[in-house]
Amino acid sequence: MAFASVSQAQAQSQAGSDTSDLEPLLARLVDASLSEAVELIPQLETQGGRGILPLFTAMFDNSLAVDPESMTFYRLAEDNSATPVYPPADASNDEAVQLLPTAADELERIRVSNRLRVLLRDAIARIRLFEGDAEERSIAAAELLSQMGEDTVLLLREALASEEDAEVREVLEVGIAMNVLVSDAPDEERLQVVPTLHGRLEAPVRNLLNSLLDPNGRNEQNPEVRAAIEEANAAIDTRIRFYGFIEELFYGLSLGSVLLLAAIGLAVTFGVMGVINMAHGEMLMLGAYTTYVVQLVMPGFITYSLWVAIPAAFLVSASVGILIQRYVIRYLHGRPLETLLATFGISLILQQTVRTIFSPLNRMVVSPEWMSGTIQINPVLAITNNRLFILIFSLIVFFALMMILRKTSLGLQVRAVSQNRNMAKAMGIRTDRVDALTFGLGSGIAGIAGVALSQLTNVGPNLGQSYIIDSFMVVVFGGVGNLFGTLVGAFSLGVSNKFLEPAVGAVLAKIITLVFIIVFIQFRPKGLFPQKGRAAE
Repeated sequence: MAFASVSQAQAQSQAGSDTSDLEPLLARLVDASLSEAVELIPQLETQGGRGILPLFTAMFDNSLAVDPESMTFYRLAEDNSATPVYPPADASNDEAVQLLPTAADELERIRVSNRLRVLLRDAIARIRLFEGDAEERSIAAAELLSQMGEDTVLLLREALASEEDAEVREVLEVGIAMNVLVSDAPDEERLQVVPTLHGRLEAPVRNLLNSLLDPNGRNEQNPEVRAAIEEANAAIDTRIRFYGFIEELFYGLSLGSVLLLAAIGLAVTFGVMGVINMAHGEMLMLGAYTTYVVQLVMPGFITYSLWVAIPAAFLVSASVGILIQRYVIRYLHGRPLETLLATFGISLILQQTVRTIFSPLNRMVVSPEWMSGTIQINPVLAITNNRLFILIFSLIVFFALMMILRKTSLGLQVRAVSQNRNMAKAMGIRTDRVDALTFGLGSGIAGIAGVALSQLTNVGPNLGQSYIIDSFMVVVFGGVGNLFGTLVGAFSLGVSNKFLEPAVGAVLAKIITLVFIIVFIQFRPKGLFPQKGRAAE
């Protein structure tokens, strides 16, 4: 039975004589014992070169199998599918590289021992180091930093002699310096290589330097070498603290972006209409549940579901907001206490409705592939894609809202009503219509915030309650009705929370922030950026 997507004749024509040279070795590998396989790995590396790399990688991961009839080797996946890794397939042929629905028990697995894995690891590193592109060579050199020994030094020096890329050369020099530092070389030579390790953030470098300063470790005895190592270690610690600060700042901005999305809708309704909407958090919840429903409707299109969920969440939350304004809030104009109680009751109704429809259990929303993973900036600093996209998305929504309020007729009417409602009504502006559209706009933006929150946490009936108080704090701190103040307030509170949490804990950090805002509004009751002119009356 043959499972190959590419025929043996095609593979031969693609691989040329190299494949035919490897055929006897690969045939022996299929039937070889573990001890015999140890002898075959160096020969396969010599004959196969870069073309044997996918096979070695699959074998190292203990996922290599073979179809004995076609002598095609496969990488087995967890879902019981298989991808051909040798003979090399034509990358332009989609059929040749697609996952095959091959049952794992229909292929013959290649066994791997610990000794084989060591040989494979070294062979993979050598192939990448000498035959890979710049990125592969850099990764291979970094992997060798944790391997000490004469063979490693010889390999690194050989690679350095022919390496032209500056970044790769730098990593190779670091590896050589590490090996020299722990060798029996003269102290003068060891002292000369220490500056190469200054400020290096790779974990093997930090571990080596710490072990040389540890009395229970290697414990460097030479005073001059030890002083140089301490200086290099101090430089590394300084850089780690700096990048730790950058990481905390990013997470603070990420939290601030969520607060911004949650608060700008509230800033519009609270600033224009003077309505304290306690159901604003439930608009976030509706947006998050809309995202969940969209994914249920589009199970095979998770990558695109988020682009459908954003307008859908806006429409759902905006529609509910308009209904609330038209049938409840419009009859309570000028009565803030009754409005607060009414919207609090509406929030409870919405929560219970969601519990009835979806159950009280939290629901998980799957993040699209393009929002998953991290961007590794250096060995100690990584930025998660979902938080980065949400930060960018919040700024896009903020500036889009600014453009709507400044460049459209609705924005002109909103500003007129917020400055002088009676005069706007006298000029022919339908204030009831403006109120409904404004409330719908603010609620719709909260729904979009719910879409963003669904990518960071599970979706549940109480989702909005976690952000309603923070949203009010952002609006009051920044200045009621001032969108720029909302932007500054959201990011300020987000960053301050993230820097306080490691020191005092999450609960105490929130208490300190709340006390600060209470004290702040005693001195500036209109916030950081109070409205001016008629809007401030």
